[in-house]
Amino acid sequence: SSLAQVLNVDRRHSLALERALFRDMAPVKSIFALLALGQVATAVKPTTNKFLGAQHVNATHTMVEVAKTQATAPCQCEANSPSWVPAARTVPKCIFIDLGAADGNSFNAFLANSFGPVANCPSGKWEAYLVEANPRFVQPLGQLTTKYPTDVHVMATTAAFDCEGKTSFYLDTTSVQHNFWGSSLSSAHPDVQKSGMQHVDVTLVNLNRLLKEKTIPGDWVMVKMDIEGAEWDMLPCLAKADSASLIDRLYMEVHPGSLSMRGTSDPEFLAAKEALKTRGVDIPDYFSNTL
Repeated sequence: SSLAQVLNVDRRHSLALERALFRDMAPVKSIFALLALGQVATAVKPTTNKFLGAQHVNATHTMVEVAKTQATAPCQCEANSPSWVPAARTVPKCIFIDLGAADGNSFNAFLANSFGPVANCPSGKWEAYLVEANPRFVQPLGQLTTKYPTDVHVMATTAAFDCEGKTSFYLDTTSVQHNFWGSSLSSAHPDVQKSGMQHVDVTLVNLNRLLKEKTIPGDWVMVKMDIEGAEWDMLPCLAKADSASLIDRLYMEVHPGSLSMRGTSDPEFLAAKEALKTRGVDIPDYFSNTL
């Protein structure tokens, strides 16, 4: 029988409970008390971060001085559009959006419960969108789509941003031991410059649109963002997007602000982060393992 039938509550409260079970295992008596007040949907914010792996906390890349040469943003922020078609799906699930997916290492960590118990996903289902610009990872990501043909969607040679189009993506060819972690949209990245400014042409996917068209309010949505400085450009735009409210948890690795292609300042970045938190997006400290 369904969770709603067991607890004799309507479907809206049932979804809220399923999301609460994945987000934070709150005491059962508290859940029932909230049901009585009709407040479950506003009371499932985590009190402890039980699902954040210890290896992700309080760490950042240490980077050398960033060179002054810098590419400009390839397009302008598009936070919302009437042409975007909201997802028609009705069955909720976990949605894992991996921006900077590399060879799928973070996705494999998701399956291994590093981002929360997969068994507690709403409806017991999950789906993943893996976005990676570096062509080096086309083959390993393709193997994941072969293994999970209906649940894993790979956007290869594609960079995450806040608008759509084509642009240059600069390659790190030197950080072999770190899975070439310095590849970036920014030509100012020191690993890019050490690699001789080698670049490839890639497609841009707009995170704001992806959220709008692929997620629904009943989902538990996780966005992992390890995009070597582009977070400084994306976050202010994301804070303006209606679809940002669909994110439950944003795992964002923060790189030096000097990699911003739009010159986003520290106060602007922090204001965007706080705006997202105000809208219910949980943003823990995060470091993306690349080995």
